[in-house]
Amino acid sequence: MEKQHPKNLEKKWQGFWEKEGIYKLNPVGGSKSKKEMQGKQISNRVNFKKRGAIFSVDTPPPTVSGKMHLGHAFSYTQQDIIIRYHRMKGESIIFPFGTDDNGLPTERFVEKEKGVSALEMKREDFVKLCQQTLKEVKPAFIQNWKDIGMSCDFNLSYSTIDQNCQKISQRFFIDLYKMGRIYRKKAPILWCPQCQTAVAQAELADKMIDSVFYDISFSLKDSKKQITISTTRPELLPSCVAIFVHPQDKRYKNLIGKKVIVPIFGQMVSIKEDEKVDMEKGSGIVMCCTFGDVTDMEWYFTHHLPLIISISKDGKMSKTTGKFQGLTINQARVKIVDELKKEKRILAEKKIKHLVNTHERCNRAIEILPTWQWFIKILDKKEELLELGKKMNWYPEYMRYRYEHWIKNLKWDWCVSRQRFFGIPIPIWYCKKCKKVKLAKIKDLPVNPLGAQPKEKCSCGSAEFLPEKDVLDTWATSSLTPQIVESLIASRAIKKNFLPMSLRPQAHDIISTWLFYTVTRSYFHFGKIPWKDIMISGFVLDPKGEKMSKSKGNIIEPNKIIEKYGADSLRYWASGVSLGKNLRYQEKEIKNGHRTVTKIWNASRFTISHLKNFDIKNWSNKNKLYSLDQFLLSKLQKTIQKCEDSFKKYEFSSARKKTETFFWNDFCDNYLELVKWRVYSLKENDWRKKSAQFTLYYTLLTILKLFAPVLPFITEEIYQLYFRKKERQKSIHQTTFPKIDQKLIKEKRKFQGEKLMEILAEIRKEKSSKNLSQKAEIKKLTIYSKNKELLEIISLFGEDLKQTANIKEICFKQGYKKDNKFLF
Repeated sequence: MEKQHPKNLEKKWQGFWEKEGIYKLNPVGGSKSKKEMQGKQISNRVNFKKRGAIFSVDTPPPTVSGKMHLGHAFSYTQQDIIIRYHRMKGESIIFPFGTDDNGLPTERFVEKEKGVSALEMKREDFVKLCQQTLKEVKPAFIQNWKDIGMSCDFNLSYSTIDQNCQKISQRFFIDLYKMGRIYRKKAPILWCPQCQTAVAQAELADKMIDSVFYDISFSLKDSKKQITISTTRPELLPSCVAIFVHPQDKRYKNLIGKKVIVPIFGQMVSIKEDEKVDMEKGSGIVMCCTFGDVTDMEWYFTHHLPLIISISKDGKMSKTTGKFQGLTINQARVKIVDELKKEKRILAEKKIKHLVNTHERCNRAIEILPTWQWFIKILDKKEELLELGKKMNWYPEYMRYRYEHWIKNLKWDWCVSRQRFFGIPIPIWYCKKCKKVKLAKIKDLPVNPLGAQPKEKCSCGSAEFLPEKDVLDTWATSSLTPQIVESLIASRAIKKNFLPMSLRPQAHDIISTWLFYTVTRSYFHFGKIPWKDIMISGFVLDPKGEKMSKSKGNIIEPNKIIEKYGADSLRYWASGVSLGKNLRYQEKEIKNGHRTVTKIWNASRFTISHLKNFDIKNWSNKNKLYSLDQFLLSKLQKTIQKCEDSFKKYEFSSARKKTETFFWNDFCDNYLELVKWRVYSLKENDWRKKSAQFTLYYTLLTILKLFAPVLPFITEEIYQLYFRKKERQKSIHQTTFPKIDQKLIKEKRKFQGEKLMEILAEIRKEKSSKNLSQKAEIKKLTIYSKNKELLEIISLFGEDLKQTANIKEICFKQGYKKDNKFLF
């Protein structure tokens, strides 16, 4: 082995893993002929022989939007560590890799990348541009995941816009329609003027903005009296349809039922009562506009109010606003306030800060507009969805409460239609004559209604249809990832009991979207939970504890860390915090990872150099082990058990730290020093040397296996350099995770060994305090103790102590001496 550990191991071993099919589980051919499968995404379907229990993973498909960010590296490494552990436990791993590359996120990426606007291009041209751009960027994008050591089977791949996914998404849309679970209606919906599409409740973000609270006077009809209404949105005056007061507000009891004239725009509206009015906010009188917020929506339906739309889909004022038509919302606000001031209607104005709902994709403030949309009914199943949450194992457990909180606060059914272009078409036509919906045939899927017509006439006899122009929200497809993954598997035995899958790994910010929607779809279509276990990761923060973003300039790219320190060092950092917790990026932790990798290399180099003439196959006498070896191996069994327990509970950080403690303290700092005299000085046939060699072989291989899920590259490098010739498997990642060997557990030796380490530590400390080299000779060491067992320990380990600490003579005396510094 070289003195320095090799660099740039990522491409070397990733290439080896792919070439040798290390993460493919016994592929025996697909279910289609070569001719059928050529050029199709589904050519990646494979069949598996049964190896062990199936461990299936609903891998998060990352959104194709340029480069991997540090948050990706953080969360995907954590899931990969767990999956590598299960693979080493002998389970058959279904670990696919998909990309989420349809819908608004992809559109916005392409617009930015190519400097175009989808709204200014022909639809078909923009779709082609999206397809071409994805083709350009995806290879490098996927390589990012390979570089961090993801052990996915990249032959089990999918894209949420490929033909197979489109077919699945459209088929399950049709299923919901036939169930009566999906419906279309014109209703007030959350709308993004920037993206010009409907958005779901789960796609909202809160943003704190500067604003002004205006006190505006309204005139009562047939009276000189005025009332004051406080608002931050005077531009909604043209769509004011009612005034509300609280029924228990004594100040305004006499106003209920009277009419008010809206300033500037002149419409007459009634004063009504409703308990949702906050008597303490502003004047306690509220105007209802269609639509300023969710409360306006509720009042609109509850009180059967008229509808006046003052804001268009593009975020500009509509024709109902008269001379303000065509102005942006902000422009209209300024102009209307000026008009109100001229009429002396502004009584007061106060600068404030308040939260507004924005679209998470573009950060633009959301409006509420009535539009035709497709909805999946979910509000009537909130209790059932809450119960399903309790049937799954959450890691960490407290993340379940976020899921429950989201469901309890749901206000609307799930809007799944989007007014965009690069998405999966809704498989619907509308009869021109009777307006009836015409569903696509399952055998014809996937279909694009814009480019095809139904093959059968409508039930009314008409053969003329209008296509549905909207596309499905990307979550409508991503919520079917278990079904997409199942479609890639040819084995009928696996398909038979595919649900629930074993694991869904994901970040906590998409509990309300991807997780909730997948549970919903699994329940509606199959009546089952989609997974047994859910592991939820946290976020990556910058060194100051702030969220990383391009606007703040605090983004750190994983590839630069890998270039400097290697992927194992990055993975070490990612495994340094408990599951679900946020982690600050600290370069010192990356350096600690690099230091650990270097130490593993150096310890392996030393160990292997003393195993040249040792054949593990010829060593079978575990009962005849040197006392010190018994101590180390006994302690190693305890470490194996602790790591096993931690991994089972998704506590990868704990498993790594327990392995590190044993590796650094017990193996490197102590054992390797204590064993040197035997491997250097004793003859080849001396049983004490053979015992040392067995212990070195067994312990190093076990340490490498324990580290392998976290540090796959350096462990593979060392395994291939020495152990592959000795062991049966091609890769360390195909070996069995260490099992406890009861024959190697010696509780008494463990106690005795710990005492030896205490004595050795005190000797080292004493030498350091006197500025002596650790190699400095001690002519005579006298140990005073009342502990008779210590005499046995000295007799067992005396030679190890003498050789390691360079002691000529060791004496043991019972009792304590007055000037004794060390008491044992």
